[in-house]
Amino acid sequence: CLLVVFGVFCLTQPVYGHFGMVIPNPPVITQEQRSAELTLSFSHPFELIGMELRKPAKFTVTAGTKTTDLLPGLQAAEVMQHKGWQSTYRFTRPGVYRFVMEPTPYWEPSEDISIIHYTQTIVPAYGDDEGWDSPLGLPTEIVPLLRPFGNYAGNSFTGQVLVGGSPAPGAEVEVEFYNKDKQFTPPTDYHITQVIKADGKGVFSFTCPFGGWWGFGALSEADYNLKDPEGNDKGVELGAVLWIYMDTVKGTER
Repeated sequence: CLLVVFGVFCLTQPVYGHFGMVIPNPPVITQEQRSAELTLSFSHPFELIGMELRKPAKFTVTAGTKTTDLLPGLQAAEVMQHKGWQSTYRFTRPGVYRFVMEPTPYWEPSEDISIIHYTQTIVPAYGDDEGWDSPLGLPTEIVPLLRPFGNYAGNSFTGQVLVGGSPAPGAEVEVEFYNKDKQFTPPTDYHITQVIKADGKGVFSFTCPFGGWWGFGALSEADYNLKDPEGNDKGVELGAVLWIYMDTVKGTER
C-alpha cells in the first residue's frame, strides 16, 4: 500500500522546469562598463539546482547581420555546484547583441528523452535599441514583442513562439525566476515554475512581479530521434529559451 501511495504521490508532484541559461553581468552595456561576463549553465533556476552542461555545440553572438563564433573563448566553470561555462565579451560599438547557446544534447533518464534548449539573451550596448524583434532563424525561438531590456519589475513581457520559423499555436511556455540570492521562498511547489499557454499565433504574456532575471522556455517535440546511452532511438525535447532582466527602481518613493 505504501508503494502505491508513494507512486501516486510522485505522479502528482509538479515537474520543475529545466532551463538553459546565458546570464550576462551587467545586463546593459554603458561607457562605464564596456565588457560583460557571460555565465552559461543548465539548471532549475528558482531552486538553484544545477545540472552538468557539457561544452555547448555552438555559442554565438549576433549584432545586426554579423554573427560571431564565441565557442573558442569559453572556459569551464562551476555553476550551482555543477559544470558550466564562462566567457568575457567586450562590446566595441553600439548595437543590440544577441547571445545564443546551442547545447550538446542532454540525456534526461527520468523523462526518457534528450533535451536541447536553444537559449538566447539580448544585451543592448551604448544606447542602441534596434533589431531586438527580428527572428534569428533558430530551430525554435521566442521572438520578443516587448523590448527585452530597459524594463521595470511589474512590466508584462510578451513574446511569440516560433518552431521551424512558424508560429506555434497553443505552445506551452514555462517561466522561472533566477532566485540567485535565495531571496524568495515559494508559497507552494506550483509557484516555482509558472506555466502559460500561447494563443493561436503562438503569442503569450506574463507579468514579472519583481526585479531580476526571468527565463521563458517554450517546449516542443523534435521531428527526429537521438540515441540514448544504450544506443536506442529516443525522442528529443526542443526548448526555445529567452532570458530578460527586470529592474527594480529604488529611491523614487513619494
